[in-house]
Amino acid sequence: MVDQSNFDSETFLPSLTRRPGVYRMLDSEGDVLYVGKARNLRNRVTSYFRASGLATKTIALMNKVDDIQVTVTASETEALLLEQSLIKADRPIYNVLFRDDKSYPYICLTEHTFPRLALHRGTKQQVGRYFGPYPSAGAVRESIQVLQKLFQLRSCEDGFYKNRSRPCLQHQIGRCSAPCVGRVESEDYAADVGLAQMFLEGRSRAVLQELKQRMESASKAREFEHAARYRDQIAQLRRIQENQYVHGESGEVDVFALAQDSSYTCVQGLFIRGGRVIGQRTWYPKNELDTPPGALLSSFVSQYYLASEGRVIPKLVLTSIPLDEEELVESVLAGRSGRKVSVRSKVRAQRARWLEMARDNAALSLTSYVAERRNVFSRFVDLQELLELEDMPKRLECFDISHTSGEATVASCVVFDTNGPLKSDYRRFNIEGVTAGDDYAAMEQALRRRYRRLKEGEAVLPDLLVIDGGQGQLGKAAGVLSELQVDDIGLIGVAKGPTRKAGLEKILLYGQGELSVPATSGSMHLLQHIRDEAHRFAITGHRGRRAKNRRRSALDGIAGIGPKRKRELMAYFGSLATIKGASSEEIAKVPGISQKLADDIYGALHAA
Repeated sequence: MVDQSNFDSETFLPSLTRRPGVYRMLDSEGDVLYVGKARNLRNRVTSYFRASGLATKTIALMNKVDDIQVTVTASETEALLLEQSLIKADRPIYNVLFRDDKSYPYICLTEHTFPRLALHRGTKQQVGRYFGPYPSAGAVRESIQVLQKLFQLRSCEDGFYKNRSRPCLQHQIGRCSAPCVGRVESEDYAADVGLAQMFLEGRSRAVLQELKQRMESASKAREFEHAARYRDQIAQLRRIQENQYVHGESGEVDVFALAQDSSYTCVQGLFIRGGRVIGQRTWYPKNELDTPPGALLSSFVSQYYLASEGRVIPKLVLTSIPLDEEELVESVLAGRSGRKVSVRSKVRAQRARWLEMARDNAALSLTSYVAERRNVFSRFVDLQELLELEDMPKRLECFDISHTSGEATVASCVVFDTNGPLKSDYRRFNIEGVTAGDDYAAMEQALRRRYRRLKEGEAVLPDLLVIDGGQGQLGKAAGVLSELQVDDIGLIGVAKGPTRKAGLEKILLYGQGELSVPATSGSMHLLQHIRDEAHRFAITGHRGRRAKNRRRSALDGIAGIGPKRKRELMAYFGSLATIKGASSEEIAKVPGISQKLADDIYGALHAA
């Protein structure tokens, strides 16, 4: 039974309206626990306070509720839209959350004499045609590779393209016609661009017919090389069609399939445009309240389309099971897209085949996901036994340092729980003010910055702290924890073996020395995994910081030189070396550069 001591339901419930709207459940700190919508607010909210029949997880939610806020809407449709907006803003822990804030990628075909194919995210500032959105960057890259094989269009950056004196590797492997060095006429390239556009629009049959006509014309004109190339394109296109399940030119469909076991949920998305599968995506939403499958998938689909700006809504959405409130979701999607949208779960022929494909992939993905997490859990159990702990550690943090001869030093902190990597809690630290190459000082700074936040309530205390290093690094870590009065954290070092070979690492427990850990044990695999993940995360951050530092120009530190004037200088002189070789009078000839600023630039570039 719900403990109502935190909330006066007897006073609150009778005053509730029976109109449609949205309710938000808050805890004693004012944090939102759950957001829901209702056709009848009084009936829906009252159902949470009945004497029996509530699920265990729902009872756990209600025991935390300190306040309920309601917002009345004019219709159930408005309630659904407001619910999704509030879920996106508040991220309540008990809602089914669609965690996907990335902008979706497009294929951009630029407007050049020899247009370029490119992956694009964000605002569409570059002039050109955009195709998509695609479900992932991988789907875009795969499509670009297909287009390169079929039509040999360039994908290189303009700076690379303009400075070629001979064809690059892409031409050598048959993926570019080398317009950079004049290996193809602009008319022929434009014809291939036209075919690529037709292909991206889903008109693959028309592309196939056009290629056949070209092959026949080339053959009649006894241009056998060209005819052979068209023949190869036709064969390649047919293979692609078979692999991507093209059946007719119609078909603008998103397919969502749900798979569940006792603990985990998987949603598989399959995306079809112009009858062609352009990609798929997998999500593993949390189901904190054991929401029934129809309601869970309904909530997921609603968030997918309504919580993200600019999401393309197709004419048909297929689901593996009927959605709760299917007609409502259909109506809202139609209103958002401005045209009729159908939501269906019972279909035939090719649409049934797409739905079955999504179901199969959802089941396989969930099986793999569950197996991975059970394997991780067993490794935690093995680590508990190795360290002879009373309780199993539930949170591990691992630190590593990365730099190049002391340049752009970055420390990483990665976090694992019993489900595996907890990437939302990963952190990087740009190390400043230490001697270049001093890994001890860098580690000390990173640990101090990380665990000082414990006192401010901004970090969660781990059960075990793993350091990529030996006794020296462990000593520094122990000193920081002692200084900050952070107790009850186990401290483990993973030191590389004499040959730096995996499996030969030394596992050091602070205060006890080296542990005997079999190379094939689950605990060794867990420590290797978190160490390698910290290493990867640190290197990625270091390379990004190093690249940013090396992109800095001598002009960047000069007062009065912003991005615009820097562009003007580079456009006028062509390179930094030419600017350095110019007099202050010549620099002053650049638009927007006064003589005084030119003198400052000259002085800064020639300072000892």
